[in-house]
Amino acid sequence: MEMLSGKDKELIRGSWESLGKNKVPHGVIIVFFVCDRLFELDPALLSLFHYSTKCDSTQDCVSSPEFLEHVTKVMFVIDAAVSHLDDLQSLEEFLLNLGRKHQAVGVNTQSFTVVGESLLYMLQRSLGQEYTAPVRQAWLNMYSIVVAAMSRGWTKNGEDKAD
Repeated sequence: MEMLSGKDKELIRGSWESLGKNKVPHGVIIVFFVCDRLFELDPALLSLFHYSTKCDSTQDCVSSPEFLEHVTKVMFVIDAAVSHLDDLQSLEEFLLNLGRKHQAVGVNTQSFTVVGESLLYMLQRSLGQEYTAPVRQAWLNMYSIVVAAMSRGWTKNGEDKAD
């Protein structure tokens, strides 16, 4: 697993702290407003959310409790990564399993990139002028490490199914 520079860690921690004490609920609220962006970037994602309420539109999807629960889980993963910046390796097995679970339900690895773009958009909207090019790059660096581990799990799960 790759390492982040000290500067990356500093920028990530500082920007994450700028979101306040309740980062996960804050992120959920912000993501709630930028989900149009998520589904605009990849409309096929809408079909992956099979809840008790039929997700025929973005509004149907983002207003479902199941989707809100999923967004909360995404924010917890991001929070875990930020909390473990000095030892991202400790999250390896968790991220591999997360990749396997996503592969099993039909999510493709390109969707990880779309979620990353939505995360960056959320940070940009939340941080305003504090969202600088170095902050964006630091988050990209961290997110690419997370996605690489998830992708390894996704690939491994696909290989297991092919056997």
